[in-house]
Amino acid sequence: MTTRQATRTNVKSFPAPAQLATLTDLTAQEAQAVTEAVNPLIADAFALYVKTKNFHWHLAGSHFRDYHLLFDEHADAIFASIDIMAERVRRVGGTTIRSISHIGQLQTIEDDNADFVPAGEMVKRLMEDNEHIAKTIRDAIEVCDKNRDSATSNELQQILDETERRTWFLFEIMQGVNNTA
Repeated sequence: MTTRQATRTNVKSFPAPAQLATLTDLTAQEAQAVTEAVNPLIADAFALYVKTKNFHWHLAGSHFRDYHLLFDEHADAIFASIDIMAERVRRVGGTTIRSISHIGQLQTIEDDNADFVPAGEMVKRLMEDNEHIAKTIRDAIEVCDKNRDSATSNELQQILDETERRTWFLFEIMQGVNNTA
């Protein structure tokens, strides 16, 4: 199957093929619900990671050093969360992201291909995206709790805390941007 064909076909994440079907005491419906709640988070984390690195690489302005380092730190934290979430999906008997096209099918974070984004606008966009991910994580935690998967819920709570920390830092920067304008 070519990449173009893959973009027109939804990638199946549950149930896993027999060779990948991890044993779990969750019912098939519970495992599927968790898989379907977490996989879009993984896609959004990939999308936000790329956007954050994009802004890290294409930053200009008076706060270059501070924002450059902050965006890199944020990207590292986002990237680290991906493996945690993907391994939880596998532990409950699902499969996870397989390709860039699969990410595109599931992501809700908008890509950003603008030629130039001012630093203050970068901060604003990243803050809004982190807020969006926080809401999505909360929704996924609710699904996990409802479907007896406290382990995934606990991991997502930690990732939510890190997401809220990023949002807080970006919010505080925005306060400075708005007060100096």
